[in-house]
Amino acid sequence: MEMSRLQEYVSLVTTLLLDVFVLSFSLLVIVVVIMYIVDVTQTSHAIRRNYPVVGRFRYLFETLGEFFRQYFFAMDREELPFNRAVRSWVYRAAKDVDSTVPFGSTRSLTPPGTVIFANTAFPALADHSVPSEEIEIGPFCRQPYRTASLFNISGMSYGAISRPAILALSNGARMAGCWMNTGEGGLSPFHLEGGADIVAQIGTAKYGVRDEAGNLSDSKLRELAGHEQVRMFELKMSQGAKPGKGGMLPGEKVNEEISKIRGIPIGHDSISPNRHPEIETVDGLLDMINHIRDVTGKPTGFKIVLGDAQFLDDLCIAIHKRGVESAPDFITLDSADGGTGAAPQSLIDYMGMPLRESLPILSNTLIQHDLKRRIKIIASGKLIDPASVAWAICIGADFVVSARGFMFALGCIQALQCNKNTCPTGITTHDKNLQKGLVVEDKAERVKNYCKNMNYEVGVIAHSCGVEEPRRLVRRHARLVTDTGLSVSLEELHQLPRNAD
Repeated sequence: MEMSRLQEYVSLVTTLLLDVFVLSFSLLVIVVVIMYIVDVTQTSHAIRRNYPVVGRFRYLFETLGEFFRQYFFAMDREELPFNRAVRSWVYRAAKDVDSTVPFGSTRSLTPPGTVIFANTAFPALADHSVPSEEIEIGPFCRQPYRTASLFNISGMSYGAISRPAILALSNGARMAGCWMNTGEGGLSPFHLEGGADIVAQIGTAKYGVRDEAGNLSDSKLRELAGHEQVRMFELKMSQGAKPGKGGMLPGEKVNEEISKIRGIPIGHDSISPNRHPEIETVDGLLDMINHIRDVTGKPTGFKIVLGDAQFLDDLCIAIHKRGVESAPDFITLDSADGGTGAAPQSLIDYMGMPLRESLPILSNTLIQHDLKRRIKIIASGKLIDPASVAWAICIGADFVVSARGFMFALGCIQALQCNKNTCPTGITTHDKNLQKGLVVEDKAERVKNYCKNMNYEVGVIAHSCGVEEPRRLVRRHARLVTDTGLSVSLEELHQLPRNAD
């Protein structure tokens, strides 16, 4: 009797499964037929019209390609904007695991533009190394900023990146002893919560320091300067990925909190002007810098992508007419290959000088006008590995900042979803479900490790070149491969002005 019941049960389940299969297959056939009819009758997409149904997979594969290309198809050194070898070093540095590699480098030393360092016959002994020198920024300010931090976090706005990302960066920066730039989105409570030194950026829309009409508000400047953690102010003139174009934040990312911080409507696209309307000349720029510095009492400089180098000479001449105390306390020089969450391709691909060309011009111009000691240089733009940072120091940078390097430290996989609200690692999204993947305590530790290991590895390069600490690197310590396949010293390639001491 029991065997008979079991057979009946099996028969019933089999019949139900068969019915479900037939129903599902029938529905699938109906869906495919509908898709076929839609595809052959539509006139917008040639692929779908010529290859109905099957042609739809093109869009799926195109989307998946962004995620799988870096794992299965790209070689270690060929992917852009950052190849796997560089990203892997950042990941290992952030996790504080062994960063050595076996069997020799996969990096070719022959392509023109390749940087190599000139090791000395008598390297500096590791136990003879000295701490990085403390540098004073803003000697004419009421509250100068003194720091020895070589490698720091570049501008990433709250809104462009998420709350847990900001918290992880600010906590990691405090533990590493480096500063963090707010980006143009204004100072949020999460920047302050981590306890790091803060550089408050003022963008063209004056987010966080604007009045109801969108003009610069002195009272809000004083309010920001009242936070002890806010050490400097940076006037953003332009950024690497989009010189001549203001910042863009999609309306879907503008929630109530971001609206309050920035002073803009909820749910509306946040598009900044392409420049500060009140700054039309170098004198206007100096007026604005001195005004912000007078109101806040703190060091003030500006961020720019260099295009027309004549601007620098005009600026230096204007400074000398006013007096060196009127000079910006620092210039953050961004590279034309800088990153951003969203930018027109015409600008991101073609506009502005890359840092490799612009940094020597800026350094030499300041030396020529005897302003190099007065104005500190902060270099920015794809400087996410030790060799790039060491190169910038050799050329004349006093500090280096990075945004995308620290994004990798947070876990960024270069999924190229920054301009959407779908970042799979929770860094550039305000989707709470996706943000859950970013654990603040864990990622803050990785931010600290990345900064610590960066400083250590740059120190290793400095020791191999024969100096005790990175800021003693100079141009003769690095070489650049030319079109002939042979390298030339940066000292010869970028000759110092004659008045350099």
